[in-house]
Amino acid sequence: MKKYNYLKLHPWEIIEEGFHANKVTSSESLFSIGNGYMGQRANFEESYSGETFRGSYIAGVYYPDRTKVGWWKIGYPDFFAKVLNSPNWIGIELNINNQDFDLNKCSRIEKFKRVLNLKEGFYLRSFEAVLKDKTRVFIESKRFLSMARKDIGMIRYKIKPINKKCSIKLKSYIDGDVANQDSNWDEQFWKHEGKETKDNFAALKSKTLKTSYKVCTFMHNELFLNNEIIREKPKIEIKKNKISHTFSYEVDSNKSLSIVKCGGYVSSIRHSSVNFNKTYELSKEALDLGFNFLLNEQKNEWKKIWENSDVLINGDVKAQQAIRYNIFQLNQTYTGEDERLNIGPKGFTGEKYGGGTYWDTEAFCFPFYLATKGSLAARNLLRYRYNHLEKAIENSQKLGFGNGAALYPMVTMNGEECHNEWEITFEEIHRNGAIAYAIFYYENFTNDKSYIPKYGLEVLIGISRFWKQRLSFSEEKNKYVLLGITGPNEYENNVNNNWYTNYIAKWCLNYSVVQVQNVREKYMTDYKRIKKKTGLSEIEIKKWKEIYQNIYMPYDSKKQVYLQQEGFLDKELKFVDEIPMNERPINQNWSWDKILRSPYIKQADVLQGFYFFEDDFTREELRRNFEFYEPFTVHESSLSACVHSILASRLYKKQKAYQFFLNASRLDLDDYNKEVMEGLHITSMGGAWMAISKGFGGMKISNGVFSFNPKLPPKWTSLSFKVNFDGSILTVMINKKETTFELTGDRPINLISSGKKITVQPKKHIT
Repeated sequence: MKKYNYLKLHPWEIIEEGFHANKVTSSESLFSIGNGYMGQRANFEESYSGETFRGSYIAGVYYPDRTKVGWWKIGYPDFFAKVLNSPNWIGIELNINNQDFDLNKCSRIEKFKRVLNLKEGFYLRSFEAVLKDKTRVFIESKRFLSMARKDIGMIRYKIKPINKKCSIKLKSYIDGDVANQDSNWDEQFWKHEGKETKDNFAALKSKTLKTSYKVCTFMHNELFLNNEIIREKPKIEIKKNKISHTFSYEVDSNKSLSIVKCGGYVSSIRHSSVNFNKTYELSKEALDLGFNFLLNEQKNEWKKIWENSDVLINGDVKAQQAIRYNIFQLNQTYTGEDERLNIGPKGFTGEKYGGGTYWDTEAFCFPFYLATKGSLAARNLLRYRYNHLEKAIENSQKLGFGNGAALYPMVTMNGEECHNEWEITFEEIHRNGAIAYAIFYYENFTNDKSYIPKYGLEVLIGISRFWKQRLSFSEEKNKYVLLGITGPNEYENNVNNNWYTNYIAKWCLNYSVVQVQNVREKYMTDYKRIKKKTGLSEIEIKKWKEIYQNIYMPYDSKKQVYLQQEGFLDKELKFVDEIPMNERPINQNWSWDKILRSPYIKQADVLQGFYFFEDDFTREELRRNFEFYEPFTVHESSLSACVHSILASRLYKKQKAYQFFLNASRLDLDDYNKEVMEGLHITSMGGAWMAISKGFGGMKISNGVFSFNPKLPPKWTSLSFKVNFDGSILTVMINKKETTFELTGDRPINLISSGKKITVQPKKHIT
């Protein structure tokens, strides 16, 4: 595959050297920054007339954009929720010697460099530019969004004339004239309700239409000559939706003029009241502390993050850079502090998929946040689904189900379904299973027995009621079947008996029966409350048991593999390597009709089941199914390579596991799918971390007991990663000869290493 070679390899940095006008939008994605509450693409502060995709986003602030379809059917959602492009506060228009500065119009651009510092959490851009009148200037911008103070971001923008004295104008502004690129109907999403300036402070007060989120976008500016503050009042300009503060100054050559800009959002997501005075005090406090103080604060916050989540790879800087970049973006996207928030596939880096929550969270991100941030972050992700249970019940009612059956949405912001492709919305129902699996994984990982009786069992009951009603009894097969299904492989629609969906439905029903019995035996008060609330009956539980014992599982005895769905073997079974390279990816070169008739698999489907339910199958069964399905898989989903990497590791296919890991972890850095300009694949990054811990580290949890069976790629000399057990950090260090464990905390941990039972004591190494 063609790779981007304009990014340099470095273990702690993403580096771009040289100005590449044709890659500006790609770099805007790659160098994105965030703090879990807000995020922004790496747009230039100054005006740029070339191709650009400007985007700033606030977590949880969305708009229900009306669905756009060719026809209307019962059950279709009314809207597609979109995370909103929010008012832009980073803008700094620059004029030098009466010339408006624009990188797209400079005579020459030299020494251009971008650096995303993963270790310390800031974005740096610098270059020298020659203007049309031969003026040469050096410009440097350093920017970060505070992990300690979620409402604010900081910019230090420096201009240094090199060959002559310059008259410089800096126009710092807030701009409310923003729109989403993916808007269906070109509707206005924002209503701007007020503007205010005070000293060097300005704010724009806005409200989202329909959803009525209140947001105060602000900026607070300070000017410096070299390092000395300049007490200068700006020229203020207020237009319809834009507030500008202009500073003018004569600057000698080799002297630097800097503007320090504090900006951000105070919103009703985080604050009970949104007003100018509160916003002013917040930004003034930040500026009084100063840029350097806040940058050091930022570095300390990231130091704490890395202490709990770093992965160290020796012998392979390409892999090292990739996994740290993935961990960095995951931490920028979601911090685990707010149960109302979740993870969108693009995070804060773009608008594709609307920024809503998919099953990606439970299947690919949940293990990362649980293992690196602890049980609170994971519990908040579970609570997000619990809080949306009533909406999930409403979603299923729209499709004709009743009695409290719950179908969680394929895409959501507030619990309502907002995905409008019928083959996904109505048929890709395996998403329900991923949500139940996350409850199981949480309890197994943490040994926290309180979640299921308090919250989880109600979710399991709703999901099981859905499966019971969605399954049909086939007289011919004398089995329960699932008809009209789309599995994880979205290159197959409206199939019967997708093996993965059937299996996870069976597992869910069984798991729910077990948990009902457990809560009844050990938590009678909770059981009575839940039974009264849900109307759960013994007849119902007995029916679930009868169904899961009799669900049809398509299997071919000749090939000894589980069939992805009925009829899969009727296809012309040509391997992926027979597709001409000029026809790849097939989703950009083939008709949908041709794809549906082909055997080609978008992502792990049967193999997704082998990943989730490892203990249910032998290694020989895994080998047969892996070797059968992998040659048909085109990996045109960002969620495919990570699962294949983990399974290849389990089969000791080390080189194949390594290549799949690189594909997952460098998907965006190397732009395998030629779409990075649209935003990053955040949820795939969670999968890359799983390929490290569960694949190469061989981490597994069975009945609450952790085991490790490492399989180091040939190129690596060592690997270490961390697992958080509610504040006790287990560091796993693997080299070619041995595995060493180190534990910080107060209590020992029992685990299995390469088949041997060991106890890891606090503050001690064991090899």
